[in-house]
Amino acid sequence: MHVKRLLLRDYRNYEELSLDMKEGINIFYGDNAQGKTNLLEAVFFCATGRSHRTTNEKECIRHGKDETLISLVYEIRGKEEKIDISLKKRGRKIIRVNDYPIHKISELIGRFHVVVFSPEDLSIIKSSPLLRRKFIDMELSQMDAVYLHDLQQYYHVLKQRNELLKDTGDRKALTDTIFAWDRQLVYYGIRIMKRREAFVKKLEEYTARIHSEITAGSKQKEIMTIRYAPQAPMEEETFLEALERHLDRDMRLGNTGDGPQHDDMIISLNGVEVRTYGSQGQQRTSALSLKLAELQMMKDETGEAPVLLLDDVMSELDRQRQMQLSAYIKDHQTILTCTGVEDSIRSLPDCDLYHVSEGRIL
Repeated sequence: MHVKRLLLRDYRNYEELSLDMKEGINIFYGDNAQGKTNLLEAVFFCATGRSHRTTNEKECIRHGKDETLISLVYEIRGKEEKIDISLKKRGRKIIRVNDYPIHKISELIGRFHVVVFSPEDLSIIKSSPLLRRKFIDMELSQMDAVYLHDLQQYYHVLKQRNELLKDTGDRKALTDTIFAWDRQLVYYGIRIMKRREAFVKKLEEYTARIHSEITAGSKQKEIMTIRYAPQAPMEEETFLEALERHLDRDMRLGNTGDGPQHDDMIISLNGVEVRTYGSQGQQRTSALSLKLAELQMMKDETGEAPVLLLDDVMSELDRQRQMQLSAYIKDHQTILTCTGVEDSIRSLPDCDLYHVSEGRIL
């Protein structure tokens, strides 16, 4: 799988762009705030139907314009496919796949696969559980349409339950109404947790092997383990009992305290949690192992190598980790941004260089 062509019209700082890309490594370099990350964002948008940088999609429309267009042509299994996304300041988002409009985001996700790695991802180990849940959900949603459906349904039910908690002050009246929502919440919640548990278990196999390889020269052998940490019982009746038992608390807070919306993933080295006790170097190496595992796992699960988006991440890694990352990306189309073309980047095999300046590419 690889991007063949990207067209942008009035997107961020791009007035008009038509860009052909090669299958290998495409390096976009230039000063900050010139439009490099905007390219990655547009590619990510076509894979997921949303930006990874902002929740306000209207920000993607070029200043002073009313509409933007992203058009991406990619090849999968020898066949060309096309995704078009139109955003308007006044009006809804329109997505077309092969010139046919789609009405649900689930019809888009899973067609074109990407893995994005940015400096923010280096903090996935030490940041809040939210980032780790997003990591799990993004990976699973691209590989498993059923999981994406269950996730969407769960958050719909969760929203309804939380609104009910805020609006109803009478516990008895609430108890009579909320039971129906609880049943649905438990049904979808357990499906999500079981799928996450299986995913994390398999992910651990990949990360353990990759981490062992990239730390082979270390003085002390490091064994990386990952444990899924659900924040609700994974049995139906026990989950229902927990919701009922904590109803007063939920009413007081106006929010549901039990469920996979609070899940976490515990990452350890030699049995010690990296988030709390790992050095900065260990945290960064663990994040790198996690991302490389994501890349390899998606390729094995889908049968297609995903497109790798590297957003100025090389400058955040030392020389050794740069070389380790380089060794793993040779079989993937890679779109890489950087401010300067360092030796580690020039040494990448089969790469093309593009200079980005004020929304223009040479």
